[in-house]
Amino acid sequence: MTDINPVRDKVSEMPDGNQSQSVSNGIKAQIEQLKRGTVEIFNENELAERLAEAAKEKRQLRIKLGMDPTAPDIHLGHTVVMRKMRQFQDMGHKAVLIIGDYTARIGDPTGQNTTRPMLSGDQIDKNAKTYIEQAGKVLDTAKDKLEVKYNGEWLEKMSLMELIQLAAKKTIAQMLQRDSFKQRLQNDVDVYTHEFIYPLMQGYDSVMVKADVELGGTDQTFNNLVGRDIQRAYGQKAQIVITMPILVGLDGTEKMSKSKGNYIGVTDSPKDMFGKVMSISDEMMENYYTLLTDIPAEKIKELVNPQKTHPKEAKVLLGKTIIKQFYDEAAAESAAAEFEKVFAQKQIPQDIPEVKISGESVTAAKLLSACELVASGGEAKRLIAGGGMTIDGEKITDPNKAITPKNGMIVRAGKLKFAKLSVI
Repeated sequence: MTDINPVRDKVSEMPDGNQSQSVSNGIKAQIEQLKRGTVEIFNENELAERLAEAAKEKRQLRIKLGMDPTAPDIHLGHTVVMRKMRQFQDMGHKAVLIIGDYTARIGDPTGQNTTRPMLSGDQIDKNAKTYIEQAGKVLDTAKDKLEVKYNGEWLEKMSLMELIQLAAKKTIAQMLQRDSFKQRLQNDVDVYTHEFIYPLMQGYDSVMVKADVELGGTDQTFNNLVGRDIQRAYGQKAQIVITMPILVGLDGTEKMSKSKGNYIGVTDSPKDMFGKVMSISDEMMENYYTLLTDIPAEKIKELVNPQKTHPKEAKVLLGKTIIKQFYDEAAAESAAAEFEKVFAQKQIPQDIPEVKISGESVTAAKLLSACELVASGGEAKRLIAGGGMTIDGEKITDPNKAITPKNGMIVRAGKLKFAKLSVI
């Protein structure tokens, strides 16, 4: 049976008796650091033992993170798990980043109440290239600290007999323990046979890279624990699984997602990053500080306590801290100053980009897209419906409102994005 019972598998205390004496203070300190921001460790005893073994044998643990390149950009939600991987790297271990170029063609059913559409090979290849570049903004890319693998290297070569042998490692009853499958069956929504294959393939990835630890969000708990079973079935020591919380998006309700328009991208400009951070609710700050920064927990408690720190001051620090991770201190200070000038003092920036556009009437949503102020038409509609668009200072709330572009017209999206129209 798959290890999916947190009560049984999670151990909250360090090994006792003779075992605890063999675990150095250094290992204990590492465990405490690694526990920050995690949801579950399957299990903590095993992690302590594996770290101690690695130290004794002077070898690197192999820390696996799999990412299916289903979109071209990585956002801060992705970096929550990457930051945990970086902690392992800083402790001397090797990150094994698996780009799921093959599994992406199947589509992970995680959290889906419908079958996820398969992507074309060209889409996957383009997205994969950007993933590696963007992951380097968080991970140490030194050769002795990072190994990048494409799971097509082994999955594409798998024979039908090998696939059948892999499928024989789990039962249908075990696969149906997955919550999303249960819900779909209860709601009379089809579950297709190929969707059962996905977690098996992800588990097989762990076998092929000999993973010691696999990281993932809580939506990956089932898949990652299947990996433990698959490794055992192939005669390997089962990987430790560490799950991280899902970062809530800017809307404060849904998980961060580009398709939902509630994301902060790692390639966003400092100005956009800062503006988006300043838009989150005060209640979300503790979560963002914990998952996206290295600021000590005691200090975070002070920052999110309005009796000790003004919420705006705390949010400004959060924005600057995040920007420094992807740019530098000068960029962080400049973004904060620009925000104060534009938002707090209600000024229009001097360097508004000029957009050349036809003088023909267009909907408000299409105008935002034409000005490249949003990533998609869906994001444009959501932003407008939420009161985030103005034209020459007038708020627009109907995405379908007809707008006739004029020379010098100022279009604003959100708090910090502007465009000046030049009719051609």
